Order: sequence, then C-alpha cells, then structure tokens
Amino acid sequence: MPRNDPLPDTGEPDLRSPRRYLLWLLRRQAGTATLGVFWGCLWMAGMGLTPLAVGGAIDAIGDKDTGGLLAWTGVVLGLALVTTAGSVLRHRCDTVGRLKANYLTVRLVVRQAVSLGGGLRDRVADGDMVTVGTADISRIGALPGAVARGAGSAVTIVVVAVVLLSTSLPLGLLVLLGVPVLLAGTGPLLRPLHRRVGRYRELEGELTRRASDIVAGLRVLRGIGGEQAFWGRYRADSQRLRQAGVEVAEVESVLPAAEILLPGVLVVAVVWAGARLALAGDISPGDLVAAYGYAAFLMLPMRTVTSAVQVIVGANVAAGRVVRVLAVAPDPTAGTAPAVLPEAPDLVDAATGLTARHGRLTAVVSATPEENAEIAERLGRYREGVVTLGGLPLDTLPVEQVRRHILVVRNSDTLFSGVLRDELAAGRSDEELAAALHTAGAEDIVEALPDGLGSVLTEQGSTLSGGQRQRLRLARAVASGTPVLVLVDPTSAVDALTEAGVARRLRRARAGRTTVVMSSSPLLLDQADEVAFVVDGKVVGTGAHRDLVVRNPQYAGAVLRDGT
Repeated sequence: MPRNDPLPDTGEPDLRSPRRYLLWLLRRQAGTATLGVFWGCLWMAGMGLTPLAVGGAIDAIGDKDTGGLLAWTGVVLGLALVTTAGSVLRHRCDTVGRLKANYLTVRLVVRQAVSLGGGLRDRVADGDMVTVGTADISRIGALPGAVARGAGSAVTIVVVAVVLLSTSLPLGLLVLLGVPVLLAGTGPLLRPLHRRVGRYRELEGELTRRASDIVAGLRVLRGIGGEQAFWGRYRADSQRLRQAGVEVAEVESVLPAAEILLPGVLVVAVVWAGARLALAGDISPGDLVAAYGYAAFLMLPMRTVTSAVQVIVGANVAAGRVVRVLAVAPDPTAGTAPAVLPEAPDLVDAATGLTARHGRLTAVVSATPEENAEIAERLGRYREGVVTLGGLPLDTLPVEQVRRHILVVRNSDTLFSGVLRDELAAGRSDEELAAALHTAGAEDIVEALPDGLGSVLTEQGSTLSGGQRQRLRLARAVASGTPVLVLVDPTSAVDALTEAGVARRLRRARAGRTTVVMSSSPLLLDQADEVAFVVDGKVVGTGAHRDLVVRNPQYAGAVLRDGT
C-alpha cells in the first residue's frame, strides 16, 4: 500500500457502524485477505483430504496392490506438503493482515485526534483512547486471520461432505445435515457473548478513565485527604469490572466445551453409521477408516469456525469504540482560509467583559482557580464562548490560525520525552532558547542536567520537581514567541524570590506582545499593565494592582497573603 494512499474522511457512511468499518478494513487489504482465504482453504483442504488418501492406501494393502499403495503414499506426502505450505503462507497473510489492520486503525484514530486537537480530552474520554490504542486494535487486527481460518474451515467441511457423499450417500447426508445443526447449537451462545463482551469493554474504559484521573490528581487528592474516597470508588468500579469479566467467562467457558462435545457427537454418529455400512458390505474397510478420519478431523474446522466467530464478535465490539471516536465531528473551521487580522488586535471575552489589549501584560484575578481556568480556555477557544480577536469572533477563525496566534499554558500541560532542546523550542537558536530559559528562571535546571540541553527528558519530566517542570513549561511558552500568550498560574510552584525575578523578566520578554496571566500572586500582579478583578463571572474592577488594593477591599482580601 502506498504511503500516501489517502484515507476516507471519518464522516464517510462506511465508517459509521462497526460492521461497515470492519468491511472497509478488509476491502482496504483485499489482496492480502483473498490470499489469506486461499491459503487457509488449501491448508485445511490438505488436512481434510488426508483421510481419503489413508483410506485408499489401506484398501491397496487389502488388495495387495503395491502400485496403488505407492501412489496413495505419494498422495499422503503431497497433501502433507500442501498442508505445510498452506499453513505457513496463511500465517504470513495473517501477520500482514493484522499489521495492516492495526496500522489503518491507528492512522485513522491518530488523524482524528490531531483534527480534534486540544478539544480531544473534552470530547473523548482518556480511557476510551487508551483502550482503543491497546486492546481494541489487537482485536481488530485479529480479524483478517480469523476470516481466513474460518473460510478455510467452511470450505473444508463442504469438501469433506462431498467426498463422503461420493463414498456413501448416508454418511455424506449425515455430515451435511449434522454440521449445520451443530453450528446452530453454538449460535445461542454468541448473542449473550457479544452483549457481555460489550458491557465488559465499557466498564474497562470507565475504570481506565478513573485510574487516569486518580493518577493525574494524586497530589491534589493527598492535599485534601481524598485518597480514601477515590480508592473506594475505584475499588467499586474494579469489582463491577471483575463481575462483568466473570459473566463473559461463563459464556466463553461453555463455548470450548460445546466445541468438543458437539463435534464429538458427530464423530460417534459417523463412526457408528460407517461401521454398520462396512459390516453390511456397502463400504470398504478403507472407506470406514477414512470416514472415521473425516469425523475426527471435522472437530478441527468446526472448532476453528467457532473460534473465528468469537474473534469476529470481539472485533465488532472493538470497532464500535473506534467508530465512536471517529464519529466525533472535528472543528468545522479546520482547513479554511485564514482571516486577515488587524495590526494590533485586542482579545475580548464578552462573558466577563475582559479586554486584553494588544502589546500589554494583563493579569486576571478570580475568586477561584476553576474560574481562572475557564476564562483561559475560552480565550484559547478550548471552551465555547463569545470571544473576539481584533473584532473578529474567535469561533469563526480557522482553528489552525487560532492555535498559531494564541497559546494557553496550564500546569497540566505535558512535557514530552526526548531531547530537552527539541522539547523546549525545536528550530530556535541557542541564544533564543537561553533567553527563554533566563526569563523563566530555568537556567539552573539545564545546568544541573548531565548533558545540558542535549539531555533526554523523561515523559512528563518525572525526574524533575513540580517547580522545575513549571519553569520549563514557561520557558517553552516564552520561546514560542506566540502573539498572544495566556498563562494559568505560571509561578504557583516556585518560591517568592524566583517568582519575583520571573515576573520582571516576563514583562520585558513579552514587550510588544499580548500576555494574559491568570494569577492572584501579588508579585506577578505588580508587574501587570492592567489587572482585571473578576467576581461571579464578571469584571468588577480594573486598574493597576496597587491602586486596586487601596480602593477595592474585596480585591485586597483576594490577593494579599496576609488577608488584609
């Protein structure tokens, strides 16, 4: 498949249901799937026809026909070679098909994640994304191999029935009628299996989401003493998942038993009927041995068909989760032509009445951190709201243009693993990067690392302290040089001395560009050109920090650490 082979839009009707999605995956690798089915049929047919050759050899021995014995021996060896070649080549197609299905699924999901951008976590649960990227792609990848094995088994059952019909009409009819009856016997187990597997996958995703939330907020939970409450919820969800797993296992444990019991009944029936026919002289001893071999062999293709159906059920459940992710509509402005902005655009939030003037450092003080975060998300168009940039509604601008123009930095933002220089500012000169590190007061962090900027940063900067990670995020933001920078509590994890230096340097570094700082730190507020005080979602006062402290007691109580 060419590397630049275009994928259909996620809104295509063929990707709107799990069944159509799985059919689309098979169509996308029709050549590999067809070869897999062919080799699967050859693999099974080679094994299925071996009893015929063995029976012929036995009759040749009974007739003392050396030439016939040699010929049938050659047929047995030939069928063994065919079976081996079919097995190897089918397995190769199975591997290629699994990798292709995994790749196509991952490619679609990743493209969808990129198109959703910052809105991904608000619209798709973390647990769903984790489950899609781990368990679901494995189940979907198993589909091509299951189809090949199932098709080969079905064809072999038909071939064996035809051979039996040519040998003995009663034995052939017994197989032709018995196999559908036995397959129908496993049918009632498949519907509850599908339902229970679906329920199990939903609970698995919920538990993964709760675990992600607990890990992300562990420090906060410890600070407020909420570990036990969340532990209790996690344990309750875990027990629900365990019970759902037991319910799935109840059905899955019956299926293997049915796979052995039901074909066993057919084997007994065929051997019994064949023995009576042999005693009556209607078939030869070789035909009787062949009939027993067929009946014993049929357990394998029937079990394979049942197993393939289970894989298809699991793939269908997994595809349902993938389809739900793909069904999330991306931002309607994505890919549209960028708008022409004024030379000095102001950023205005109509909900609060906040105006961040171009080229100035504006600080926002709210009663709660949640309110600060909500305003920041509106300003960055991560949350719905009436926000304008240079008089143009933010939600009408292309989302790519908004992301290039406005950068929102939160303390939950990820520090990716990799070389520190690339993580902070790929493509920037060392001088620019050094200036950004100086602004954020992060030079000591780099100096302490063994290879400086060439050091490899672990995921989320796990080897660094909270304050160090915060300063590195700020350095990354400053180095971006974005026209509008929105910072949410950028110095909450550093000491007062460091915070004072960062505040002074940030003002100088961002001169001529728009900066909005969500904070109640007096050290930061004192450096702002203008402070906006928000109460109950509305700006109730603006001005310099020191003026607001004097003339607004409520503001003074919110920002002065001594409460005066």
